[in-house]
Amino acid sequence: MPRTLRVGAAQTGPVLSDDPAPGIEAARRLFAQAEREGVRLLCFSELFLAPFFPNRLEKDFDRWFLDAEGPEIGELAALARRHGLAAILPFAERTRGGGYYNSALVVDAEGRRLGTYRKTHIPAYFPTDAPGGTGSFEKLYFAPGDSLPVFETEGLRFGIQICNDRLYPEPSRALALAGAAAIFMPICYSTYADPEHRASIWEVPLRARAYENGVWVVAANRVGMEGPRRHLGRSMVVDPRGGIVAEAGREREELLVADLDLGAVPRARKDFPWWRDRRPDLYGPLVAVRRD
Repeated sequence: MPRTLRVGAAQTGPVLSDDPAPGIEAARRLFAQAEREGVRLLCFSELFLAPFFPNRLEKDFDRWFLDAEGPEIGELAALARRHGLAAILPFAERTRGGGYYNSALVVDAEGRRLGTYRKTHIPAYFPTDAPGGTGSFEKLYFAPGDSLPVFETEGLRFGIQICNDRLYPEPSRALALAGAAAIFMPICYSTYADPEHRASIWEVPLRARAYENGVWVVAANRVGMEGPRRHLGRSMVVDPRGGIVAEAGREREELLVADLDLGAVPRARKDFPWWRDRRPDLYGPLVAVRRD
């Protein structure tokens, strides 16, 4: 008998305040809507409680970081329990040991914490010359995570890749090899530089990661104007053959809902037997440490 899992991508709007309260209020709306629509696993967008501060230089950055054991994250976990659905909750994490990470906490439908993924591929680049162009200074704010965990809840094994991670094929392949049938991607992708080009290529890595690994990809993006940045929206669900099965708009907060056919994963891997035809004996250069 075919088995499906209904998932949601919470496309959150711009954050115009340093106070996480508006983001938590948005989460209340989206959790309630997700429950009404029968969602079992809900993924929010990258750093959705804060403005996208990594595109600028700020010395007073602690105000955007939260303790995973603090009241804000506790309230989000309580929302998952209240509405009876599992959730992926991205936030700027400050650990009690002094670490700063771009993180995503996973909680089950009882609000229990299953673990945390920390973004592993941290970008940095100078501002572009395009109108409204900004740079990325994430390396000044975040340490990289050092693991690629596979989580399991609601009968689904899945991994997480946060924004820039999706541009690297290796971690998604590692997650698929470790048993992930889906990869959730909290993202904060904007079109400040060359908007039409950036909009046109948005779907490329999402579809590629799904197709080349035979996994579902669920991408939750931010939407709307935030300073010079127009966040694209277009949250998306891609099937294991690389086809877009659901897509959100480009203008507003939205809950994107899709049913994942879990039987599609083994079918895709049988039709496109990438696992069988891999050549790990040739891939040594991929893991060699470069010194230049």
